Amino acid sequence: MLNNLFNIILDRQNNPKPGSYTNKLLDANEDVILQKVGEESVEVILAAKGQGTQRLVEEISDLFYHILILLARQGLSLADVEAELRRRHTNPREK
Repeated sequence: MLNNLFNIILDRQNNPKPGSYTNKLLDANEDVILQKVGEESVEVILAAKGQGTQRLVEEISDLFYHILILLARQGLSLADVEAELRRRHTNPREK
């Protein structure tokens, strides 16, 4: 589903749709996107501290969405993140 959502975001980036919240974010100053990532991160923490599992899942979903917006805005992809995770898994840092 993350790949599907990211593809929708990329499609909105390449084919803007009037009234789209995704386009509003993509067209905004990057600080707006960064602020949303920060807000959603705080909301994840608050949800984890006692708002229940459903609320936590909802807030993590919101955070993932805004991170995908940030990736698209930066010209990065999920594949870039996956490659970094793969690199870390195959070349763990020494402690």
